[in-house]
Amino acid sequence: MDKNLKSSRLHYGWVVILVTFVTLLVSAGVRSMPSILIVPFEKEFGWNRGSISGVISIGIFLYGLVGPFSAAVLQKYGIRRVLVISLAVLAASMAVTPLMTAFWQYELLWGIVSGLATGMMANVLGVTVSNQWFVKRKGLVVGLLTASAATGQLLFLPMLAKIMVDVGWRYAVYTTVAAIVIVLIAVAIWMRNHPYDVGSAPYGTDEVVQPVPFKGNLFLTPLLALRSAMTNTTFWLLAGTFFFCGFSTNGLIGTHLISACGDYGIPEVMAAGLLALMGMFDLVGTTLSGWLSDRFDSRKLLFWYYGLRGLSLLFLPYALDAGPNMLLVFSIFYGLDWIATVPPTVKLATKEFGKEKSGMIFGWVVVAHQVGASVAAYGAGAMREWFGSYTVPFIAAGFVCLFAALMAIRISKSGAAVQQAQV
Repeated sequence: MDKNLKSSRLHYGWVVILVTFVTLLVSAGVRSMPSILIVPFEKEFGWNRGSISGVISIGIFLYGLVGPFSAAVLQKYGIRRVLVISLAVLAASMAVTPLMTAFWQYELLWGIVSGLATGMMANVLGVTVSNQWFVKRKGLVVGLLTASAATGQLLFLPMLAKIMVDVGWRYAVYTTVAAIVIVLIAVAIWMRNHPYDVGSAPYGTDEVVQPVPFKGNLFLTPLLALRSAMTNTTFWLLAGTFFFCGFSTNGLIGTHLISACGDYGIPEVMAAGLLALMGMFDLVGTTLSGWLSDRFDSRKLLFWYYGLRGLSLLFLPYALDAGPNMLLVFSIFYGLDWIATVPPTVKLATKEFGKEKSGMIFGWVVVAHQVGASVAAYGAGAMREWFGSYTVPFIAAGFVCLFAALMAIRISKSGAAVQQAQV
């Protein structure tokens, strides 16, 4: 089989990218699913929104915390083996979710197991795959793989919301389990760890080289990478801006927009459709961002991305009150910028810390992202209980994004200069 792969005109790296895209797509669909389960769990089990948001917050945090260690695990044990195990664990945990009867079971399945399993299939996976398989067009590849998270919402949320409304949330969960199993089979058949496995060179070069074996301790090496990065100002600026990125995206909008729409009488299926629309536009925006990051100063790109996102969040409370047309405007404008920040952040991290360490360093930057998302997921739910609306967290998120824009422009110009020289 590998001889046929080698002789194929299509570089096998694009097959790996396709399999990775689908894997990240399904993983993102699972991670976004709790947003449509908040109201059903309130009604069926009597759990309050703050407690449910707390579990979502734990899952988001663990999803990010696994990142640096997953980079080391992927290098040591290979991408295919790690993905097969992670998908199997995720499918098993979701398959027993409809049987749960107590809150601690929800904490275990969706807070811990789901967080850890999906964390092995987060943005660090995309960075690892792109570094292994591509020399050229790396920014475009990272943008495309990052956009798969948005596409996961595009495909999953409206469909799952419709299933949930028609026949119940348990059938929506079973549908997701079926999708995970299909992806697991695809990974087992077509995924490869490195171009050397198919006798090929990375895309953009003719040199066939063996993969560099992972050296060091799986747990200690990422911690040592963090210790070295903590002395670097660029790391803190990237981690700080990504904290605010997570605070203003999956932690806030991804978790609470559907519930916020419910406060204004907007049906769950329509609200899920708004998130899906954001996903569709983010597929365009984030892929374009990857293309732009190959050509322009990533610091300036981040300045514009965070600034425009902040303005859109300040507009959101008005849009909710004004009705569907204004929400449509928000969804398009915000969607183009949903996670467009990832490709330039990856680019800056890779140029600053080098190819070999970039996966683990970016993993720690993602930890900051997920800490911010975790704070927003719990904090917004708690504020909704206190104030009776989501206006305060939406406005707060708008202002912190404007602050993040100022942080981005302060990232070292030397890194940007190196980046431009190597385009």
